[in-house]
Amino acid sequence: MSVVKINVLTVPAEQREVLEKRFASRAHAVEGSDGFEWFELLRPVEGTEQYLVYTRWRDEEAFQAWMEGPMKSAHQGGAEGERPKPAASGSTLWSFDVVQSTGPKGA
Repeated sequence: MSVVKINVLTVPAEQREVLEKRFASRAHAVEGSDGFEWFELLRPVEGTEQYLVYTRWRDEEAFQAWMEGPMKSAHQGGAEGERPKPAASGSTLWSFDVVQSTGPKGA
């Protein structure tokens, strides 16, 4: 059964462009991961500073393998002084089991 992970990132208005550029520069980093199914970065329209990072995985084990391998490496960067300041001021991870789904139109 597929699982969905939604990372809720609190991003101040002045950091939005920074966050989006960082995701764009790593756009294909997750795609080759075993068990990866889907990714979307959702920008808030109004009333909140929270971006949603939506990922869908074959199962919990595939997500955990990515968290412990490629994702961990991507977020470690170089020496402490070389890491850029985080664009988000907070983060919460939501987890869901997919119980019903329809494919995208045209698929």
